[in-house]
Amino acid sequence: MATTVAHLTVKGDSFEGTLTTLTISAPISLVPNAEKAKESEPDYRIFSRKNGFELGAGWKKFSRRTGAEYVSVVLSAPEFGTIYGTIANAPGGDPAKKVIIWNAPS
Repeated sequence: MATTVAHLTVKGDSFEGTLTTLTISAPISLVPNAEKAKESEPDYRIFSRKNGFELGAGWKKFSRRTGAEYVSVVLSAPEFGTIYGTIANAPGGDPAKKVIIWNAPS
């Protein structure tokens, strides 16, 4: 079951929005990793906009099925554990609006 855990707005080459779970509502930013030196390092770093706490990272990937580029993210904090997700277009078709979709383990 896929669940939306964040609503984001594209801000140039970054994203800003709110991470929302059953117990958390936190403003977040996904910013390009300016220090990326190796292919294995993340393309984005994810931070709390409230206190600067680093919550995770994101990697640009390509769909095997369609070839479309997407961003795979990992978020982790003591309050919610680890969330593996994907940045996708938000409903409504506005290219500046994105969501993070969490696919719960089966």
